[in-house]
Amino acid sequence: MTEPAESAATLRAFIALAPPDDAKEELARALRPVYAAHPRLRQNRIEDWHITLAFLGEQSAATVQRLLRPLADLAAGRPSPELALRGGGHFDDRVLWTGVEGDLDELHLLSEAVRKQIRTCGVDFPERPLRPHLTLARARRHDTTSVPEASAALETFTGRRWPALRLHLVAGAPGTASTPRRYQDIGAWELAGGPEAGSAEPPRT
Repeated sequence: MTEPAESAATLRAFIALAPPDDAKEELARALRPVYAAHPRLRQNRIEDWHITLAFLGEQSAATVQRLLRPLADLAAGRPSPELALRGGGHFDDRVLWTGVEGDLDELHLLSEAVRKQIRTCGVDFPERPLRPHLTLARARRHDTTSVPEASAALETFTGRRWPALRLHLVAGAPGTASTPRRYQDIGAWELAGGPEAGSAEPPRT
């Protein structure tokens, strides 16, 4: 974890799954002509592409750290859902996303288990329904056409299937007008179906 995240008073945090690098690149290739046709879109960094299971909102750094061991224990006992990215969609003409298909039943069960573990830790968080997707870009102010048109251009995209191998606890310190918020893994753990099941070590950064 980098120094800014360690010293921040609060962090915006969430628990998520992440596609593997080759699945991200597959989607990135499909997005290149879309973004070229709609240069005003504010693109999410590929490093920030996640499928959110539970959004925690603003939490103290101490609270985020308190979740590390419980989430590691949970991940060690959960199977890896097999997923794929597919198509495009949008929220209110403002947010562009790609959809998720595959083992959605297991994905929902994993999300429910994660949320139960968070509640057990005594952490309050927004109880938003799970809508599996991966956020790609946002429209700029007064731009009501770029996102719907980009969504339509992604309708035929179908990515390969892949196992979600790790559970990620992701957080970012507040940004500024000149420096946007940057998210990073605070911890990541192999799910039971992963190649190193049971690992509770956070990623090296």
